[in-house]
Amino acid sequence: MTSRMQYRRLGRSGLQVSILSFGSWVTFDTQLGDQMAIECMQTAYDAGCNFFDNAEAYAGGKSEEQMGRVFKELGWARNSYVVSSKFFWGINGRVPNMQNTLNRKYLMQAMDGSLERMQLDFLDLIFCHRPDPKTPIEETVWAMSDIVSSGKALYWGTSEWAADEIRAAWEIAERHHLHKPVMEQPQYNLLTRGKVEWEYARLYDEIGLGTTIWSPLASGLLTGKYKDGVPQDSRGALAGYEWLTGRVTDAASVAKVELLRPIAEELGCTLAQLSIAWCAANPHVSTVITGASRASQVLENFAALDVLPLLTPDVMARIDTAVS
Repeated sequence: MTSRMQYRRLGRSGLQVSILSFGSWVTFDTQLGDQMAIECMQTAYDAGCNFFDNAEAYAGGKSEEQMGRVFKELGWARNSYVVSSKFFWGINGRVPNMQNTLNRKYLMQAMDGSLERMQLDFLDLIFCHRPDPKTPIEETVWAMSDIVSSGKALYWGTSEWAADEIRAAWEIAERHHLHKPVMEQPQYNLLTRGKVEWEYARLYDEIGLGTTIWSPLASGLLTGKYKDGVPQDSRGALAGYEWLTGRVTDAASVAKVELLRPIAEELGCTLAQLSIAWCAANPHVSTVITGASRASQVLENFAALDVLPLLTPDVMARIDTAVS
């Protein structure tokens, strides 16, 4: 593993995760066959990445199946990587208790389903993929804590929860001596900053919240490739992702990205590398989840590590001015 990679503790836990990690959202099963997935994951691993992110709902469970096959094919030592999944939406269609819920029955069965698809004995991290207003938080906290106690997962957390929901879950766990939520997985990038920088601000010191942030490139917008519309080989052109088109071609956002271009050129990096490095420069970010559809893209993304030392206070101020 390369010495370039940095590792950070996941919140107040003792677990160390690589500052850049690799996720399967959109790409696995949809854009990548097994061989390309193997190449991407091995390239990330060789670059020092030790965290691989997944979710039950990605490609309706097929993303987990594919990642499981890759782990089996590559034969890495299980103690050398961290793998996650997320539960909420379900993959069993319109079955009561099996979709859009965080009730105990669903969570217990979702956990077993993920382990079966990934062909693993345990997952390192599991997330409540969205909040569930219809299930008491107490029920969810007890179920997630029991899963950790069973050894099927090592740590649990949340994704896109509000600060008061995270705090409520943490306080319930504290009161009943249960396993507390350790991390949150919010969207964070130069154009989406609210949760990480403001809403969660007090949680970092007060409960030791870690963050595994997603979409550091705002679904590709921050690469600058949507300047002249939607390229045919881009995520915005994929079937089922039409909802992205309006976001990635928004004129005001595209204009902000273009203001970043001269800064990237001065630093000798791409817009993508600048954007990923900017996310990693936030000390409250435990790891930045990157995605890729080919091994060369993994290497390009991970070269953001070389940009990190160049982000001086002056450069950061210029970036802020460009996107404000």
